[in-house]
Amino acid sequence: MAEAAEAQESGLKAELDYIRQLTVDLRNLLKQQREMLRDQGFRLPPGTTTTLNDIAKRLEGAGNRVNVLEHERDQYRALADIAALINSSLDLTQVLNEVMDTIIQISGAERGYLMLRDELTGELEFRIARNVDRQSIDSSEFEISRSVIGRVAESAEPILTTNAQEDTRFQHAESIVSYSLRSILAVPLMVKGDVTGVVYTDNKIHAGLFTEQTRDLLMAFTNQAAVAIENARLFARLRTTLDEITEMKNLQDNIFASIASGVITTDLMDQITYINRRAQQILDLEGDVSLPYNLYDVLPPLDTRFDTMVGQVQETDQRLTGIEFETEVETRGKLNLSMNFSPLKDAHDQTQGVAIVLDDLTETKRREAQIAGVRRYLPVEVVDGIRSADELKLGGTRQVISILFGDIRGFSTFSEHLDPEKLVEIINTYMTIASDAIHQQQGVIDKFLGDAVMALYNTALRPQEDHALRAVRSAALMMADIRAYHETVEPDERLKFGIGVHTGEAVVGNVGSPERLDYTAMGDSVNLAKRLQEVAAPMQILLSEATYLLVRDNVSVMELEPIQVKGRTQYTKVYELQDVR
Repeated sequence: MAEAAEAQESGLKAELDYIRQLTVDLRNLLKQQREMLRDQGFRLPPGTTTTLNDIAKRLEGAGNRVNVLEHERDQYRALADIAALINSSLDLTQVLNEVMDTIIQISGAERGYLMLRDELTGELEFRIARNVDRQSIDSSEFEISRSVIGRVAESAEPILTTNAQEDTRFQHAESIVSYSLRSILAVPLMVKGDVTGVVYTDNKIHAGLFTEQTRDLLMAFTNQAAVAIENARLFARLRTTLDEITEMKNLQDNIFASIASGVITTDLMDQITYINRRAQQILDLEGDVSLPYNLYDVLPPLDTRFDTMVGQVQETDQRLTGIEFETEVETRGKLNLSMNFSPLKDAHDQTQGVAIVLDDLTETKRREAQIAGVRRYLPVEVVDGIRSADELKLGGTRQVISILFGDIRGFSTFSEHLDPEKLVEIINTYMTIASDAIHQQQGVIDKFLGDAVMALYNTALRPQEDHALRAVRSAALMMADIRAYHETVEPDERLKFGIGVHTGEAVVGNVGSPERLDYTAMGDSVNLAKRLQEVAAPMQILLSEATYLLVRDNVSVMELEPIQVKGRTQYTKVYELQDVR
């Protein structure tokens, strides 16, 4: 249809040119005939040549108007073509360049500037500046009227001036005078009734360059361009958002891949939406699990609590933590798993599934079972204090500690009349009483020596500033509990303890051999505590002077005659404990 209309317009123009030429020829012919008739005494009707002259002028004017219309048609056609071009791209920079070049082309401007409103600040910012040669203009060369731009942005109306130097509207605009601006045309970019930018064109040389027709043409174009620019900006924002989401997704995947716990996420239909590498390792899944995959096809058999937990989280949005399951995997055997369940929510806080974090406790449980057996033979503090293999090496540290020795009096004679089974039962009862009293004050049981017990206070395993008072309180509690126990048993089962307590420097650590270690204390202070226990009477607690001086504000004692213990030449001051606070 466009080609047919163009052919019709071309034919009309040719016909007008032909008629105009016929009129000119007829007028010339009549001029010749008029001269001949005049010689013969005849005349042409009045006004004949004048009419022909008028017809010729009118035909020439019609031809000129056809030329103008043809030019306008070409402009609008170019406008439509360029509009289609800019709307075919979503690259903002490309769209802006195409818009600016087209504006300069259809307006005949010397320079053109396009400003867009910043979406955060609302201020107009220069985005594109081009000249007639389609070259970008450096910001240092910007010579524009900000007064015109401000008016257009505020009023949302175009501004056209054919000679800005003489336009009274801008007589106070310094930029127009200083930059010698003449023809100026500025139009707003509108989207849904809001000004999103301004297009500014000018010419410093020619006055009267822009017409109302140019203004209307430019307005028609910018209305389309504004939509194209907005679409490109939306696309740019969308692409930025997608890039951020992709980056966050990659970061999330890297985090999930690196953490020690397994992570599984599901939708509301129990389809797995994500499973990290650690979860696949725990469940011994070969290769990558293709998604979506049903949760129950991945997990080993679990008891009915698992179904209940998943349903509860989906329905109530509650978090469930530390739920332990015991199951079996064919390749690994028995598994102990700890699971945390959390609702998986979207941006609108709507639950879309469940996130399951699982930890493999199999080795931990196995180690705990092994350690539980070891605790029966080693001090609990020693076992719990082992953090690394280095702590199992031979050697010790010198430090001040308090030592408690307790021993059953007359045990050898007592044991002669009892069966071994009964004897072990009775001795275990008394050693349990002693152990409870020591543990209540956070002492470390060094060892049981048949019918005796040795305890340490302020070791590296359990540093204690009040170690002397703790040792004395353990001794007093031990005696009180034994007396209470005596009231519940027959007289022939009432065994009596003698206890010695001393405070001093000793070497504490691992002794023995690499194959068999013993955590203990060694030194003269240990020997003195043992000697005090040996001289203590049944149900008597003896304190050395070093211990007494540390606890004297909390105890009542009776000072005894100094004694000479085995292995020492000098006499030792001794105090019998009466009471402790």
